[in-house]
Amino acid sequence: MANRFYELEVAGVRRRLPVLNVSDTLAIAAFIMLGDVELTEACAREMAKNVPAETEVILTAETKGIPFAASLAREIGHDYYVVARKSVKAYMEQPIWVEDVSITTQGVQTLCLNKPDIRRIKEHKVLILDDVISTGGSMKALCELVEIAGGTVVGQAAVLAEGDAVKRKDIIYLAELPLFKPE
Repeated sequence: MANRFYELEVAGVRRRLPVLNVSDTLAIAAFIMLGDVELTEACAREMAKNVPAETEVILTAETKGIPFAASLAREIGHDYYVVARKSVKAYMEQPIWVEDVSITTQGVQTLCLNKPDIRRIKEHKVLILDDVISTGGSMKALCELVEIAGGTVVGQAAVLAEGDAVKRKDIIYLAELPLFKPE
């Protein structure tokens, strides 16, 4: 149970985020969009103003980016978005995958695409989308997937940039999220 909180305002919506220890040296404010329709839709409306005009495909990683990608796709008039799954599924034809290490995932995770989604990306301009960019590991893995699939990354976007990510000039984000010392 969190005993401290961080007050966040993004896209005109306020949320009180619990600050949780993730290691002996780091604590983060837990930003969870899953299930929060008001927050997700407000962020999608705001992000739509910043999407590169040449974007043809939105790609996100399973799971937390999915509702955001769906709302953003609807907002910019796309009928489909692509989700990189966290494991190869039995139904997948000729999947491709990369490995990723994230501060919110214990250990190494796999991100993979199925043949139909590879075709959606091949020779298209792709916006990589996530809820939070922190170390950039997930974004790097998604960019690698796009390259393997034969697409071109035209932007990397997230609702929040956390820690050193706020210094990056190559990402689009709506608000900053600080990192914390553990208690």
